Amino acid sequence: MPPTIIFSADDFGLTIAVNEAVEQAHTRGALTQASLMIAAPEAADAISRAKNLPNLNVGLHLVLIDGDSLLGHEKLPHITTPDGKFANNQTAAGINYFISPTARRELALEIEAQFAAYIATGLPLHHVDAHKHMHLHPIVGRLMIKIGRRFGLKRIRIPAEPPAVLKACGERTSFADHALYHWTFLLRAQAGDLANTNYVFGLKWSGHMTESRIRNLLANLPPGSSEIYFHPATRRDAALTSLMPGYEHEAELQTLLNLA
Repeated sequence: MPPTIIFSADDFGLTIAVNEAVEQAHTRGALTQASLMIAAPEAADAISRAKNLPNLNVGLHLVLIDGDSLLGHEKLPHITTPDGKFANNQTAAGINYFISPTARRELALEIEAQFAAYIATGLPLHHVDAHKHMHLHPIVGRLMIKIGRRFGLKRIRIPAEPPAVLKACGERTSFADHALYHWTFLLRAQAGDLANTNYVFGLKWSGHMTESRIRNLLANLPPGSSEIYFHPATRRDAALTSLMPGYEHEAELQTLLNLA
């Protein structure tokens, strides 16, 4: 039996260029799934587009690092900066969640607010994942699943990218690649009966999911189900240039278009 493949896009709602790319990649390309940043600057535009794309499976891209919070600094003084944004240091944030009960309470409030805001859009909640895979943190993962179930959560992303497949594609793998892959076993255990794919690809090549790489990957996919995620955009606007200076957003969009 051939592998089952989901082609997905992250950061839906971040900028108009991303939203345009999601729409184009779905209507003219291979994209079937997108993850929405509910507090992002162009979330309203993304929601409007999604409501006109009934076959696009949309879920929540939970932002708890390097992005906008929904509740703001006044309600989240221990986990956001004065402008209401989450810091971009994942290690420091992770330690804070481990050692600070106050930080964990604020974290739970923000996770619940993002779920509630997503449900309020009227869009079906197809899945949930987290920006920069922050749900691999055991406390974040536990809260995401516990709170999410109250909002009808049925599917999550478990970013398990097998080093053996990367190696088959000609990629040199590192200790970190192997360690991260095995760390995902904890999230899989936390997920219980929640649906997920066997594998996820896009970590090693994040921002560089070019057609040649994806064609090579497709030829080496293992049996089972795989999600291949992208960061497409129609152009490199100021926000994308600042947040992801090395990413090949336009090339990733072209890849999705050419896979159709």
